[in-house]
Amino acid sequence: MSQTPYAAVNGCIPFLYEALPSRVRFGHGTRSQVGEEAERLGISRALLLYGPPHAAVADELADRLGPRHAASFDGARMHTPVEVTAEVMTMVAAHGIDGVVAIGGGSTTGLAKAIALRTDLPQIILPTTYAGSEMTPILGQTANGIKTTQRSPKILPESVIYDVDLTMSLPVAISGVSGMNAIAHAIEALYAHDANPVINALALESIRALVKSLPAVKADPANRAARADALYGAWLAGVCLGAVDMALHHKLCHVLGGAFDLPHAETHAIVLPHALAYNAPAVPDVMRRLSAALDVDDVCLALHELNTTIGTPRGLSAIGLPESGIERVVELALANPYRNPRPLASDGLRVLLRRAYDGAEPSAAVSEVPNDGQPS
Repeated sequence: MSQTPYAAVNGCIPFLYEALPSRVRFGHGTRSQVGEEAERLGISRALLLYGPPHAAVADELADRLGPRHAASFDGARMHTPVEVTAEVMTMVAAHGIDGVVAIGGGSTTGLAKAIALRTDLPQIILPTTYAGSEMTPILGQTANGIKTTQRSPKILPESVIYDVDLTMSLPVAISGVSGMNAIAHAIEALYAHDANPVINALALESIRALVKSLPAVKADPANRAARADALYGAWLAGVCLGAVDMALHHKLCHVLGGAFDLPHAETHAIVLPHALAYNAPAVPDVMRRLSAALDVDDVCLALHELNTTIGTPRGLSAIGLPESGIERVVELALANPYRNPRPLASDGLRVLLRRAYDGAEPSAAVSEVPNDGQPS
């Protein structure tokens, strides 16, 4: 009797996977459990971080924390400037803070993580956007116009409470670009130098959920099922971001944010199709998997069109990058490059950034520019 040859699932490719010790609650109305989480973590004097849009919910959380609530701060800023962190650290000392509760997007989460890096205090994060940074041991902070990142077990939040209800009022414009930011985490995880089968599976599931849900949220912001799917996809993308290293896309976005103070999510959304087009020739297997997952022939063009559908600003020029900034971004990206599947070429990066600046379609032209000896 003949037998069909067995095809190995991953071809016996060696890999390393390390699960991160974070606890997640996901659902509707889960913010009601913030007191339980604080008790579990032994927090008796919590610092509550929030932004002005979430003042009412912050008051609710303070009530739920009861005597465990010691102080509040509502001044988090994009890209986590070190001077803001220094200001909050004086509050930590003055109030005897022994834990942090943060509600908001990436800015508030980043501030909580910056405090934890300096103190190793436990964190409870309640995300209101699709940033995903709550699932990572990574902190990006800015000093003197330069944004740098670092990893540490101290940075990883101990508890994350995903309450879909907290995303229902997220403006449509922010919802879309925040979701594209999450897609960028998942896509770069697929071609990370330390990728593994677990993260690959989570990344593809994340991308499918977000690509399906973001247009539905745009069409009907009150669509609870679409909001839940988007938050689910963002959670998975955050897991990916925290488990493997990122590459060119994130390097460019960190440079753009740190040097020019561009809005974080919008920058990620605009750059994503172009950065993927740059790397596509070096990762044909990833491109095939993305094509199959999204049921499209041209993944980069599909992401560009998704940006159009959800209302992403048209190009980096539309969000404040001066044309003269392109050369500065190339210089900074090459000065301390992240590991990337394709070697970084200054001419190729100029083409990539010019098209992103103009809001043009992503082009294979970035793949036709010869490398100029820069390291990968």
